[in-house]
Amino acid sequence: MRELILMMSVSLDSFVSSVDGNNQWMFSGDQAAIAWKVEALANAGLHIMGSRSFQDMAGFWQTSTSVFAPPMNQIPKAVFSKQGPAILKAAATATELREAQAGDTQTAQLQPGAESWAEAYVAGGDLAQEIARLKAQDGKPIIAHGGAAFARSLVAQNLIDEYALTVSPIALGKGLPLFSDLPAPRPLKLVSSKAFPSGAMGQVYRPA
Repeated sequence: MRELILMMSVSLDSFVSSVDGNNQWMFSGDQAAIAWKVEALANAGLHIMGSRSFQDMAGFWQTSTSVFAPPMNQIPKAVFSKQGPAILKAAATATELREAQAGDTQTAQLQPGAESWAEAYVAGGDLAQEIARLKAQDGKPIIAHGGAAFARSLVAQNLIDEYALTVSPIALGKGLPLFSDLPAPRPLKLVSSKAFPSGAMGQVYRPA
């Protein structure tokens, strides 16, 4: 049995982005915060995400040279989507395009593990049942990414075993919330906290 960790960046008032989807405030360039996130990502046995995030990430990470690229490309993925295998076409098309362009520019070259996006497991069934099936497998923890709606669904159904939140030193006032769909208050206990030079905090919580 493996655990599900939700890894998200949030504002001080628990929004994951502004109303229009802008989240540039979370990219501070803080190397200590980046290292904290990379270490957590590299310890995953599976990355899971909603369909929109999957399409965005598949098109980006395959050629990225960011320090986040190796764990994002090389660790298996699962995408939660009602589209069925058709959702993987975006990743396959991106791979084919990058392969065609690879000889033209250095930045277009596919990174190791890029093909894994087109090989992702498509979870199209009931959310709780799919999560239970993935948790029942052996291996390292599952790390859940966004988008906001997918993360809210996981939180609302109490499927998260651990919350790894990077809390940025900014209050948005309004935006896309993470905890708005809770059916009742959800007590959590803080298990670790790390301050970063930018003023952000790495906060890890578990259900109380």
